[in-house]
Amino acid sequence: MFLQILLFLALYSITTHFLHKFQNHPPVPFPSLPIIGHFHLLLKRPLHRSLAKISNKHGPILFLYFGSRPVLLISSPSAAEECFTKNDIVFANRPSLLVGKHLGYNYTSLVWSSYGDNWRNLRRIASLQLLSTNCLQLLSVTRLDEVRLLLRKLFKNQDRTVELKSTLFELTLNVMMRMIAGKRYYGDNVAEVEEASRFREIVRETFLLGDSANMGDFLPVLKWVEKSEKRMINLHQNRDRFAQELVEEWRSKVNNGKSSLSTDKKKNMIEVLLSLQEQEPENYKDETIRSLMMVLLLAGTDTSAGTLEWAMSFLLNHSEILQKAQTEMDNVVGQDRLMDESDLANLPYLYCIISETMRIKPVVPLLIPHESSKDCVVGGYSIPRGTMLLVNAWAIHNDPIDWNEPTKFKPKRFEDLVGSKVGFKLMPFGSGRRSCPGEGLAMRMVGLTLGSIIQCFEWERIGKEMVDMTEGASVTMPKVQPLQARCRPRQPFVNLLSQI
Repeated sequence: MFLQILLFLALYSITTHFLHKFQNHPPVPFPSLPIIGHFHLLLKRPLHRSLAKISNKHGPILFLYFGSRPVLLISSPSAAEECFTKNDIVFANRPSLLVGKHLGYNYTSLVWSSYGDNWRNLRRIASLQLLSTNCLQLLSVTRLDEVRLLLRKLFKNQDRTVELKSTLFELTLNVMMRMIAGKRYYGDNVAEVEEASRFREIVRETFLLGDSANMGDFLPVLKWVEKSEKRMINLHQNRDRFAQELVEEWRSKVNNGKSSLSTDKKKNMIEVLLSLQEQEPENYKDETIRSLMMVLLLAGTDTSAGTLEWAMSFLLNHSEILQKAQTEMDNVVGQDRLMDESDLANLPYLYCIISETMRIKPVVPLLIPHESSKDCVVGGYSIPRGTMLLVNAWAIHNDPIDWNEPTKFKPKRFEDLVGSKVGFKLMPFGSGRRSCPGEGLAMRMVGLTLGSIIQCFEWERIGKEMVDMTEGASVTMPKVQPLQARCRPRQPFVNLLSQI
């Protein structure tokens, strides 16, 4: 019996292998097993590193099977460019995953919607009405205020050990919720304690479920065993109810004359969307507003906090780079005031530090998956309709062919690089029409926060050992060991910090 099973597996793998060659598909790692496909090659986490090893062995364009789902794995800039330029519309769809069904409003949210009128409308709203340069500028005071509160907190806790992971995560959550709804739910000055508690639980459950792979997406039989789908359904109901309450609260303020939608300087994004709802109710339904709120909240928090944590980890391990960044800050901003967002354009070395951090440690190491809407050709290979596209940004960012000493933290490498020279070798925000529309917000938030804590404080590791840079097995690539550090105010800024 055992020999018969082995014979069947061998025949199946060989037949599948030659069938793909006959159909001119990309190379298929051998063997592909019945039911599970190539999952036996992905047992070691994190996934982006396992996939990179497979690509190093078999090539930068591969055809895999994740269970029953065909997957195109891309690990080179040239192949990524072909996917996001020549075949951009073909790969503009998203695969039907459980997270998109239950947390993406049944595949209608900005992230999970298929390419079409609904997605174009949502993208237009996000790009023009919420995340444009003008809109971000109107809400810059909110971001600055939260960063100032962070500085005050660090000043009070000087010379103590600070757990930066949670500190930075709470900062980004407060920033986004103040921009979205005018409320903060972490730290001091939290007005609605019960509401804040509900929000924190929703956030905790969202990131817990969003970071876990649902094997039922690839092995349908497991849908009957896994409990995550039921939890997603419950979470969606709780999130949707909470978001609608916030919408109704601001609608009530407008109706009671406590807020006006006619002013050009609206306080938050809900006000913006409600004013647009009055003009175009068919394009700005309450569900659309709730959906956009959730996308902005999730996309703009964990990723920015993760980038900040990785950046500080690198700087603690490279004190000479930290000192150079502080020197730039002193020369450009001076020591008689705290920096603000308007200074970012004049701090090129700070930008280099952020770029190098996102290169080595992209917080979305595997770009959000795409799916082909029809047959196409990539790298001379035939790609069938319905194939899930995975672009391994981590592998591309750390490829020694394109980056000299890719594992070394060298911000200086970006001093002479401009966009045209980087091209598809660096894609922390994706590329093509489905790239992240929040790049401008993220760079402002990360730049302001990192610049401020560099300007105002001296930082040191809590021990003699170097900061552990090991990556965790999660969608947003967290550090295995959350970053802890000590800080003390730089002498010229003691008076300024004491007045915040």
